Amino acid sequence: MSEAKKVVLAYSGGLDTSCILVWLIEKGFDVIAYMADVGQEEDFEEAREKALKLGAKKVYIEDLKKQFVDEYIWPAVQANAIYEDRYLMGTAVARPCIARRQVEVAKKEGAQYVSHGATGKGNDQIRFELTCYALYPGVKIYAPWKIPEFFERFKGRLDLFEYAKNNNIPLPVTPKSPWSMDANLMHISYESGVLEDPKAHAPKSLYQMTTDPVEAPNTPEKLEIEWKDGVPIKVTNLDDGTVKADSLELFLYLNKVGGKHGVGRIDIVENRYIGMKSRGIYETPAGTILYHAHQDIELFTMDKEVRRLKRDLGIKFSEQVYNGMWYSPECEFTRHCIAKSQDGVEGKVQLSVYKGNVYILGRESPRSLYNQELVSFDVQGDYDPTDANGFIKINALRLQEYARLRSMEAK
Repeated sequence: MSEAKKVVLAYSGGLDTSCILVWLIEKGFDVIAYMADVGQEEDFEEAREKALKLGAKKVYIEDLKKQFVDEYIWPAVQANAIYEDRYLMGTAVARPCIARRQVEVAKKEGAQYVSHGATGKGNDQIRFELTCYALYPGVKIYAPWKIPEFFERFKGRLDLFEYAKNNNIPLPVTPKSPWSMDANLMHISYESGVLEDPKAHAPKSLYQMTTDPVEAPNTPEKLEIEWKDGVPIKVTNLDDGTVKADSLELFLYLNKVGGKHGVGRIDIVENRYIGMKSRGIYETPAGTILYHAHQDIELFTMDKEVRRLKRDLGIKFSEQVYNGMWYSPECEFTRHCIAKSQDGVEGKVQLSVYKGNVYILGRESPRSLYNQELVSFDVQGDYDPTDANGFIKINALRLQEYARLRSMEAK
């Protein structure tokens, strides 16, 4: 294979990246197709055969599911990572995992180029490319949807269909949904097409990961999640006794239970990093359950002022990840600080899932800062109520001075 024109293409097996694969060959590249298994439903062997028939020199299919959970989802859970108060960032958390392995493949194969099918309007181009540049500084990125020769030739799906017919690229056998979808084991996202009208209601047929809460079971399901250092280490179904302790199995089980009860649906308008607003619909059942449970055990075990600092770091981390900066020095520092904050976050949280909601029922921890005797209204304990007088007076001083100033200004 020619060293100078070797490219590793992030390949999905779909129409777009299949056309890109053939187009890259036309441009003189030796193409290595790379597919990342991060939990999406995909016929990977069929995609492998398709890529080879289209002219790929090699195909890598990498199982990253376990790595995705342990090295990317768990840090996001520890951070209570959530973008603009609602989005749990299933796509943003997956991209650095996928792109890191793409870079590893490129280095292994001696490829100077990497390529992807992300468009020039979205966030994914930024996440893929910043990860590649951070981990492989000398890499060259060939992004067809940002190359005029490509996007002027292929102005829409009809042009791609025509190109596919002329180049013996198998066409999709099922009609394309009137929206785009990205799936991994953390979530499914839906956007564009009919969803671009922000007032248009999503059709019921859109959702694939969760049951409509209206049609979800009429009986709640109770779970207990055990935590160590801010990471879930065991889930027990308190109703049927099911236990999951492996990280991947645990996460998939929470997806199953949460999805059955309609947990984790959101429909939002968000601010893309590139500067435009977009409408997205997301299903994140396991992530939603863990977000609520982790918040609870964290508040139960963490010092108040440390929690305030950590909350701010969590917001910053969410922005860094959303913006594609996972491998930046500032995000590395943020992750380190958040991981340190989780040293004492351990214990168990009991909760129920019901009709799209997560309800916390109780919690326990050997590292709890909750002092039942101290807080009880029925027990005096070591607390002297008269101390509160001075505490309130000191805090009132600022308010009294502000009132004095306003009264003078009013005269």
